Order: sequence, then C-alpha cells, then structure tokens
Amino acid sequence: MGRVVVISTGGTIASRWQGSGFAADAHGQEVMATAAIPAGVTVEIVDLFSVNSPRLTTSHQLTLLRTVHQVLADPGVDGIVVTHGTDTLEESAFLVDLHHDDPRPVVFTGAQLPLDAADGDGPGNLHDALLTATTTRDLGALIVFDGKVHSARGTVKTQTLAADAFADPSGSRIGNVGFGRVSVLRHPQRPAALALPGVPDTLPRVDMVMHHCDADPLLLDAAVRAGAQGIVLVATGAGNATPEIVDAVASATSRGVLVALTTRVQAGPVTEIYTHGGAVDLVAAGAVPTGTLRAGQARIAVLTALLAATDPRERERVLRHALGEAVSSAAHASAALVQA
Repeated sequence: MGRVVVISTGGTIASRWQGSGFAADAHGQEVMATAAIPAGVTVEIVDLFSVNSPRLTTSHQLTLLRTVHQVLADPGVDGIVVTHGTDTLEESAFLVDLHHDDPRPVVFTGAQLPLDAADGDGPGNLHDALLTATTTRDLGALIVFDGKVHSARGTVKTQTLAADAFADPSGSRIGNVGFGRVSVLRHPQRPAALALPGVPDTLPRVDMVMHHCDADPLLLDAAVRAGAQGIVLVATGAGNATPEIVDAVASATSRGVLVALTTRVQAGPVTEIYTHGGAVDLVAAGAVPTGTLRAGQARIAVLTALLAATDPRERERVLRHALGEAVSSAAHASAALVQA
C-alpha cells in the first residue's frame, strides 16, 4: 500500500475550453478522476491553485515549496505528485529539488492535451507519476512524462506540443515506466539540500537577458536600473557575448548584482574558451557559469541564492552550491581516478 498526496496547481492537465482557447479551471478531484490509480495506492488531494503555468510567480512557487515540506512532515505519506503546467514545470521542479532532503520522491507531471481530450496524455502521466511516487526512493524531485522518469536538475521542456515533452539535453533520463513497474537506470548527482528560504516582504527581482547579433548592454543595464538583484545572461555558443556586455556585467557585479552565465544552445556546458567578450572575460567580470543548466533553472538557482543570504559573497557561494559545483568536481575527480 502507498499513500500519495497529489498537489494540484493547474496547467493543461486541468484545462478546459474557454471559448477562445484552453485555460486551467479544474480542481484536483476532477483531474484525478481521469486516471487509473495503481493497485494498492491511496490518494489524497491538495488543491493549491489552478492557473496556467506561464502565470506562476515566485510567490506561487514558494507556496508550493512550503506545501511540499508540510506534506512530508507526515511520516505516513509515501510520496507526492504535483500536477503542473508544462511551460514552467522545469523551474518549479528544480526549486523543490534544491530544498529536498527527504528520501520520498516529489514527482511532477502534467499533460500536453487538455482535460477533456479523448486521447489525452494526462491520465497515463498521472498513473505513472503515482507509481513512481510509491516505488522509488532517494532520487530527489522528478519529472515523469510519456513513460519516462527524469531528474528535475537539467530537465527542460523540449517539445511545444508532442507528448514526449521533457528531456535533459545534456544527460540521460533516470528511468522508465512500463508494464506496471518503474525501472531506475541511474541515480542523479545532487548537492546537499538547502534550508527552506524565508519569504521577505519584497521578493528579489531576477531578470533574463539574451545575447544576439547586434545586442548591446541596454537591456542588461535596464534590469540593473529596475532593481534586479540577479540577472541571467543567456549568451551564445559556450557562453559568449561582446566586450560591451562584459563591461556591463562588471558594472552590475560591482554593485552586488548576482550574474549567472548560461547559453541559448540546447546542450553542453558553459565553458571558458573565448576572450574578446567570451566566457573567459564574462567570468573574469564576475559572472558565474551555470554548467549545463539552462535559463529557467539558472534563474531559479539565482533566486534561491538571493533568498538565502544578503551578503554578495555568500550569495555567490550559495549559487555555486545550487549549481552543483562541488558535486561536479567530485564526479570529475572520480572519473579521472577510474581512467588512471
């Protein structure tokens, strides 16, 4: 027997036709009624909110994070399933994963087709998520979609419409669901969980700025003037921009703004290869490279660091921890020993 709490937050899986398009309006009980529940599993539902996930705010996500911890305070709960819109699911899942120190899984799922679709994918995803929540341990926060189990870290939405919506472009999935069981292929490497953040009266502003041909520092400087405490620079290639952008980054970091450096390329790490405005210079100007984390999850890492501390140096330390630098270094060292 397994006792699973389903936290319903909206999204396509809870969406119905509104006259001109689909929008989330169904409660968790209606969503659960569409799915086959695995044998021996009992379900309890928490209706947290019902919104299209592009409308989610940091306040929504922190409420979800605290609700997860409140639910897991009950030792009788075997796991959690979060039904969530796919547009920002990768961000919420990563936020939960950064603060998740419990062996019981928190499994995020959703749908690409709305609640009433005759051939909808929501019911199957829900069944697989419930099965994963009751039969796996020590995997952190997970994303279950289309018969596949993904680690929250690094997993992004890779398809706008297709059922196989999520993947880690730089890594492999955690497992598969099929024939009534979950097959775990590997365990993810995760840094030690961070403490639950406080909720300040005013939440920190974290902006994203993308580099492109003809880009100048205008938007990055505007973010700083607007009060951004953190900025994610979405660079080109392995993490490259221009000397002018480097100067703007240096100016921002000198004011205590936390700048993270990612790339608009789908897969591969940010790497210090190029100068003349490349990652070599951007890192020297104070930007923190995010490895293989892409923009949405890089922003969550920056947000987490800002919520955890006020001192700029401590914020950078927390950011590097959230990015898993120590874990990555240990993995590289282990691989080197094996090769030796």
